[in-house]
Amino acid sequence: MIRGAGTILNVVTVLVGSGLGLLLGHRLPQHTRNVVTDALGLVTLLVAALSAAAVLDPPLIAAVGGGAPVLIVLGALLIGGIAGSLLRLEDRLEALGAWLQSRLGGAPNGNRPNGRTDEQRDRFVQGFLTASLLFCVGPLAVLGPINDGLGRGIDQLALKSTLDGFAAIAFASSFGIGVAASVISIALLQGAFTVVGVALGDVLPASHVSALTATGGMLLVGIALRLLQVRMVPVGDLLPALLVAPLLTQLVVVLR
Repeated sequence: MIRGAGTILNVVTVLVGSGLGLLLGHRLPQHTRNVVTDALGLVTLLVAALSAAAVLDPPLIAAVGGGAPVLIVLGALLIGGIAGSLLRLEDRLEALGAWLQSRLGGAPNGNRPNGRTDEQRDRFVQGFLTASLLFCVGPLAVLGPINDGLGRGIDQLALKSTLDGFAAIAFASSFGIGVAASVISIALLQGAFTVVGVALGDVLPASHVSALTATGGMLLVGIALRLLQVRMVPVGDLLPALLVAPLLTQLVVVLR
């Protein structure tokens, strides 16, 4: 199996799912699309809860003690959130989405009579941002390509690709072509982690993986709140927490 095949499969399933979603979206009333988005938000909340439960994993507790896992996740979110907000990651992701919309949509509204409205532009950006975050935040987006890079198969990415494909159908029916543009984020992020896997020669310890999974679960809660229109949590600014969590875990292991 060619290393990187898992990410290629993921890109293809999202593109196919987005295409189906675009075909279905025009035939579904707005109320139905809203219900689909709400359903995705609820399922994302369920997946988030299952991921966050990794804070109770025995390897993590054995490595850092019974009281430290929650503090590690809290510290990762605080440190990562501060770093991400200073780097303005959320704004940069939105700007990338707007730039992609202008590239795919042609000239700005003022230069063509049938240009996209501000509402359509916002819909594209929201679709790109939401799909990119959902497809790239979960632990499978990190561990899957690392294992792929190590030559251990694409089982994890095959599962992720299936889930992402079905999610892309629902997202594209609500948000449009911006969801398809998220394959750029998938290819860049998972491609980078595949290279990391090739370089590492081994995966993270189980305790570090659990900390990463639990932190990723909390970010998924933020995405669920966005989908349910409860609060627009700046999940993009919190992304560095995924890097901080394993580092804090290692620090606690060393100091313990």
